Amino acid sequence: MRTKLFLSTLIIALITLTFSMLSVNFVFKQQFSNYLTQVNEATLDQLPLRLSSLYQTTGTWDPALLNEISHSLPTGTVVTLTDPNGKLIATLSNPMDNMMHGQDQMGMGMGMGMGMSSHTTTNWKTKTFTVSGPLGNLAIAEVRYPATAQSLNPQDVRFQSAVFRSLLFAGGLALLFGILLSYFTSLRLVAPLKRLTQAANRIGHGHLDERVSLRSKDEVGELANAFNAMADNLNRQETMRKQFTADIAHELRTPLTSIKSYIEAFQDNVLPANHGNLSSINEEINRLVDLSSDLKDLNVAEIGGLHLNLELVDITHLLEKIIHSLYPLIQEKNLTLNWNTPEKPVTAVGDDRLLTRLFYNLVHNAYRYSNPGGQISVTLTQMQDYAEIKIMNTGIGISEDDLLLIFERFYRADQSRTRETGGTGIGLALVRQITDLHQGTISVQSKVGQETEFVLKLPKDIKVAEE
Repeated sequence: MRTKLFLSTLIIALITLTFSMLSVNFVFKQQFSNYLTQVNEATLDQLPLRLSSLYQTTGTWDPALLNEISHSLPTGTVVTLTDPNGKLIATLSNPMDNMMHGQDQMGMGMGMGMGMSSHTTTNWKTKTFTVSGPLGNLAIAEVRYPATAQSLNPQDVRFQSAVFRSLLFAGGLALLFGILLSYFTSLRLVAPLKRLTQAANRIGHGHLDERVSLRSKDEVGELANAFNAMADNLNRQETMRKQFTADIAHELRTPLTSIKSYIEAFQDNVLPANHGNLSSINEEINRLVDLSSDLKDLNVAEIGGLHLNLELVDITHLLEKIIHSLYPLIQEKNLTLNWNTPEKPVTAVGDDRLLTRLFYNLVHNAYRYSNPGGQISVTLTQMQDYAEIKIMNTGIGISEDDLLLIFERFYRADQSRTRETGGTGIGLALVRQITDLHQGTISVQSKVGQETEFVLKLPKDIKVAEE
């Protein structure tokens, strides 16, 4: 990648530099030619005044002075000077033209013909000036000159060559800096990507503590931050997976050990197989069944295999049924229950079985984490487009760090709690999955040591995606 990036940057710089040099060279030649043309026009405009001064100085057309004027004429210009009667006085041209003309003929070869010159393809302009003096008109000057000035003057040619050499030098210097800049830029861009690749490979081999340290605020820095966040999440998930494995082993071992102990006691005639002992075994078996049911429902929900049997559900009736089933436990813990029933029944479209499971988990969670003698409040409100259920309990509360994680699989805020007091960390994860299936939202607020409140919002109608 580094080589491709370097070569692509270099090619772009080279193409840009080439076009820039060609453009600058073209514009310079065009502007320089326009400049020379303007200078030639200004020189020719001064010609009548110079010729008049020459004649007035000597009183005649002195060939030597006319020759001096010829040397100052623009390249390629021919001046035909005649008196007022039309008699030819002199034909003036820059002597440099004859030298250039001779070189052009030698360069073209004999086969091109002796009459051709470098100006055969030049566009021409003509002007006619009247040379005046104190006594009247002295002469008429007919001027023929190139429409576009040519840089035939050696000084002009040297100047153009110097500018072109400077342009080449500047272009070469810019190309050198472009190569160096491309090299270091590619090195700077690829180096952090290599570190990210190495870190990804290490994480792929199980080193979940691997992180990348990049302080840049560009897209690569954002990628590094996303990578570190992903690594943190993977590390947290791995920790939770290990904790869950230990929890499940404990959850399975405890009832199985109890069942085994009862059976061995029956076999050794230590305990009678009466109704009470068999009920204890049945209770342990129910724990195993509930655990396996929780795991199955959560797994099915996460893989998208949990489907809704939609019907019009009376939420008021569901909550009353759940509160009634848990009321003996609430009384046993000496809790005060405030059930704020609405005046009219609250209904919504949903799955009766899954909503029952959802409400049961929330209310049972409030009972479990309430301190003896505490309070539980359940409030149901019918909004315009959704039903709002608030479940609040006084108790140990949840810390801010745990609030972000309580809906994760197998997470328990108090790791020291057993299933009787703290569950396996599956209930709230299942609550989130069922809420999402019903296109609802759930949030939680808590004050440590005071109270916790879950707010559930279920829409009245569920939008089913068209297959």
